[in-house]
Amino acid sequence: MNEQQARRRVSLFLKLYGSLLLCITVVALVTWWSLQGINEWRAARYREHMASGMFRLIALGTARHAGAERASWLQGVGQMMEAPFDVVPGRRQGFTWLERRDLRAGNAVVRLDPSASQADIYARIPGEADAYIHTRMSKVSEQQAKALAALLIDELQSVPLAQRQAHLLALKPYFAYQVRLVDARSLGLDGEQKARIANKEVVLVLKQGNTPNSSSVRIIAPLPESQKLIELGPLYLFTWMPMRLMVISSLIALAAITLCAYLLVRPLERRIKQLELVLRRMRAGDLGARAQVRSGDEIGQLAFVFNGMADHIQRLILAQKEMMRAVSHELRTPVARIRFGVEILAEADQHEDRQHQLREIDADIEELNQLIDEILTYARLEEGLPHLRLATFSLPDLLQRVRAETTALRVAVEISVAAPVMEPVWAEERYIHRVVQNLVGNAVRYARHHIRLSCGQDELNCWLSVEDDGPGIPESERQRIFEPFARLDDSRTRSSGGYGLGLSIVEKIAHWHEGSISVGVSADLGGAAFIMRWPRHLTRAPIAGHLGSEPAVLHD
Repeated sequence: MNEQQARRRVSLFLKLYGSLLLCITVVALVTWWSLQGINEWRAARYREHMASGMFRLIALGTARHAGAERASWLQGVGQMMEAPFDVVPGRRQGFTWLERRDLRAGNAVVRLDPSASQADIYARIPGEADAYIHTRMSKVSEQQAKALAALLIDELQSVPLAQRQAHLLALKPYFAYQVRLVDARSLGLDGEQKARIANKEVVLVLKQGNTPNSSSVRIIAPLPESQKLIELGPLYLFTWMPMRLMVISSLIALAAITLCAYLLVRPLERRIKQLELVLRRMRAGDLGARAQVRSGDEIGQLAFVFNGMADHIQRLILAQKEMMRAVSHELRTPVARIRFGVEILAEADQHEDRQHQLREIDADIEELNQLIDEILTYARLEEGLPHLRLATFSLPDLLQRVRAETTALRVAVEISVAAPVMEPVWAEERYIHRVVQNLVGNAVRYARHHIRLSCGQDELNCWLSVEDDGPGIPESERQRIFEPFARLDDSRTRSSGGYGLGLSIVEKIAHWHEGSISVGVSADLGGAAFIMRWPRHLTRAPIAGHLGSEPAVLHD
């Protein structure tokens, strides 16, 4: 039993552990998949934001030119950007709704082709209904960064000097980084960089850091006809896993795992609460309260054991009430006879009369002792399963011993034993002896001439039988006779002796041995036939020595 419980405990542990492990695995996979999707979206937005400013400048420049001049201007831009530029109609590009929205807002659309390591970039030409500049780029270079500064200078030179600052402010929303006019003194340039600025060159200022977030590049270019410099940046590299995203994703994953753990534990907690409510009902006096057994795990087994305990308690209480009623009824007759005998004894004058009354009183006292002994034996049997001292013994020899013991009492019926040669049986010999003794004693009271004891075994069960040639037991009464203090109203009356506990004791002992006791009609003798069956291999382990409580004492 302990091994089965251990297996059940392991199964519940594996169930919870496996479910939690599956939950963690699913959450990890979903988190990874979500991060991949989020980062791909972030990378696409990063590319579009970084390209929008430059392609806004190219689109504005394209809008200022027309015809051959536009083609020449785009060719020059292509040479600076190291990529060919052309003007395409939008209706042939299959733009999505989101792409059209971004293009209408003046932003660039980047279509990445990872297999070819290149990207198609589009920007809408302002003032034209369905015209878009297009290029296909496969790399980002320093030359393109310098081209960005040249395009911005060209755009600012297209407006009067007084309007450049305002025009620059209008362009800022298209850039994902700072774009401003600054003094050379505020930039902290070294001598070489200052000399290149003085020669009207574009300077890239690189700041090297330990992480992508701390590494950046600034583009600085002189603005003609002005003492100001144009500063673009700092431009940061794309961070695939920023700290904020890691913290947010970790918190979401932790919350999901916590929710999974709660959903796993909540049913167990609810079942324990239900079991607690049943316990409270029983404590309040509702002996019919029972727990629902919904599974074979530990809680289900606990509910099953609790129901068994509740059934046993209810049975004990009912048996106690029945016994109290029966005992009070059974005690009245001998007590009344003793009281009557004492009264007669007080009035008797003759010595022989007093001796006769004393013998009658002694017989009534002996009857009380036997009744009390039977009641105590049955009460011990009702306490629960004992620790059986199982052993092998010869069942035919036990039948012969009971036959000899009964014959020695000079009974008026013949007792025979029909037992084949058989292997020793596995049981508690003392209890089996009590079974045969009770059944034979019961048969002696009702048999006319003959009682037969027999036994046998097959592959699964052992059995013993006690038959008589008496009046038998009506079929309607064959279940009731195993109830305590139950007696029939026909020939098996009070005058035949007994208190109605012998067969109840037999039924309990059969239950202890995982067997059963049944009554029918003897095919050969015509009277009652009691048959007890029990398994050849009992599941209850034998108890060696004195372990736990003693078994109920049976007075053989």
